[in-house]
Amino acid sequence: MNLKSGFVTVVGRPNVGKSSLINSFMGRKVLIVTEKPQTTRNRIRCVYTDAEHQIIFIDTPGIHKPLHRLGHFMVEAAVQAMKGVDLILFVVDATKGFGEPEEQIIGLLRASKNRSFLVINKIDLAEDYEHLAELGRQKYDFEKTFFTSVVKNEGVQELFEAIKAAMPEGPMYFPPDTVTDRPLSFQFAEIIREKVLLLTRDEVPHCVAVIVDEITERDNGVLYVAATIYVERDSQKGILIGKDGRMIKQIGTLSRIEMEQLVGKKIYLDLHVKVKKNWRDKDFIILNEVGMKDDLQ
Repeated sequence: MNLKSGFVTVVGRPNVGKSSLINSFMGRKVLIVTEKPQTTRNRIRCVYTDAEHQIIFIDTPGIHKPLHRLGHFMVEAAVQAMKGVDLILFVVDATKGFGEPEEQIIGLLRASKNRSFLVINKIDLAEDYEHLAELGRQKYDFEKTFFTSVVKNEGVQELFEAIKAAMPEGPMYFPPDTVTDRPLSFQFAEIIREKVLLLTRDEVPHCVAVIVDEITERDNGVLYVAATIYVERDSQKGILIGKDGRMIKQIGTLSRIEMEQLVGKKIYLDLHVKVKKNWRDKDFIILNEVGMKDDLQ
């Protein structure tokens, strides 16, 4: 049987469940997920392979009105990811429906002229959502519409099977054991950033960047990982370190456990927190932290 393969971009406003959907398709956690908007900051490819398919899912930052250079990079990454793909999943939050971000995305869909599925997600949180399908059809010629809840595992498998069926015959773009195209340093940085988002207050999340400075295997087989967490203010640094260093220790412990599960090795994680005022307007940290150098070439 010939292989069916292709690229599927997942778009939507921040916090509609794009990363959670892709993790469900992958059957494992590949992308970090939190309840904080704009958790995903760049374009990340996740590679699903079985005996008959190879599907490259492209997770994108939520499309929003940018307030910093970081936001402009994030939106540009999402826009670029809609070009030249085989299918676009437009994910809409069932509790929010169609607002200004959705209208912006529909304009981008018209420009891309790609095949598109409308996905009404988080139906477990909304009582009245079925009308969104008709509203979506009025706005754009979606090929199909799906209602999903990742939390309740409703509609996800039906959507996945439709994605598989929509893929054209094609080559194997990545080795069959590939899960993501991002390097280990990026994956480690994302794990650390996820723990920061999960553990800290609302004042901190959008002001955090993580750069892995070093990964070295020691003679005893332990992987030494040095990483720097950047924030914009001294007060945020204090929150991250915590009283008697408790917060940074908790961030480090949770991060190390997940990193060890990822690579199957013992890890010594060396975390540091630095203040870099207004880093979201500085290309050095933006390009390194979100990996945009490759995305925007």
